[in-house]
Amino acid sequence: MTAVVREISVRAADEARAAGTTLIDVREQVEWDAGHIAGSLFIPRGVLAERIAAAVPDRDTPIVVYCRSGARSAIGTQQLQQLGYTNVVNMAGGILDWAANGLPIEAPATLTPAQQSRYSRHLLIPEVGTNGQAKLLDSKVLIVGAGGLGSPSALYLAAAGVGTLGIVDFDVVEASNLQRQVIHSTERLGHKKVDSARQTIEALNPDVRVITYDEMLLAGNVERLIAGYDVILDGTDTFETRYLLNDAAVIAGIPVVHASVFRFEGQLSTFVPYVGPCYRCLYPTPPPPELAPGCSVAGVLGVVPGIMGLLQANEVLKVVLGIGEPLVGRLLLFDALDGSFSELRLNRDPACPVCSDEAVAARERGAPLPLPVFADQPFALGALGGSMGGAR
Repeated sequence: MTAVVREISVRAADEARAAGTTLIDVREQVEWDAGHIAGSLFIPRGVLAERIAAAVPDRDTPIVVYCRSGARSAIGTQQLQQLGYTNVVNMAGGILDWAANGLPIEAPATLTPAQQSRYSRHLLIPEVGTNGQAKLLDSKVLIVGAGGLGSPSALYLAAAGVGTLGIVDFDVVEASNLQRQVIHSTERLGHKKVDSARQTIEALNPDVRVITYDEMLLAGNVERLIAGYDVILDGTDTFETRYLLNDAAVIAGIPVVHASVFRFEGQLSTFVPYVGPCYRCLYPTPPPPELAPGCSVAGVLGVVPGIMGLLQANEVLKVVLGIGEPLVGRLLLFDALDGSFSELRLNRDPACPVCSDEAVAARERGAPLPLPVFADQPFALGALGGSMGGAR
């Protein structure tokens, strides 16, 4: 027996949307790109049956289905009813009637034909699509350190179409870097790392604007360096620099994607200010330098910073696009020797001198809490059960 398709007017659909009802657009990509109802889900009718369970797992969720004029969405409504969805209706008249009634249509994001070709595989993903790609092109990511972690991260963020990449590094390319720092090359030995990185990125993707900072990140310049960026990718290799970056990012409200490596091991977390813990919550104090040797002393398997750097890039894309579950309040541990990943839960430190409620209140009063004072020398990044650095 054919299910009866219930219909509602565009005005009733708008009221339902305001009340939290899920709207599903079952048109094709080109139609969605030309304009759609804000907040609606995009699932073309041809793949509705296979994608709806992931998009709307609760089959009692109120759903309004729409298309151009109401014909395809009527078929889509019937499909959902046959799949067990109990509260689904068709929007009569479709988006044409919606527009004729003066109801708002979200302005479409625009990509050039060249960008549509370059990012075509992103455009096929509902969680990215044209709007998501436009968001990436408009985003600004700061990479601190063009070494083992920053190299693969920068390459894949550039390939993904992140519009502005800032790169901070004061070092030059050395032969010992090339075992893992894949953004550089043999003919650039002795060149500034920021210049080498920019040259590679610009050759890979002309859409990307590269801003270079040939300087060491210090207390006197950290606020200037991070200002205006949406996300920071931490590819540094000293405790001092990590603490400086963390503290400034918390105050500025900028998420930091952190990773570190040691020999065959890596770790990764995403610090979103006041949502989860910060770096000082994870490491209130650094270990003594003799317990935390850098990779120039302890060594590192070349692919490990590559793996961790790509995972950092993945976290950055999730944060920028607002999709998935970033590693907020979670520390991901990787062991290259047995190919395993494990995860630890992290909590905010209620006594953290940077991100605790007390610390925030103290800053608002103009009397910030005192921070721990460490020895006047750099420390390689420490880790659980060992030392971790940025694989410079």
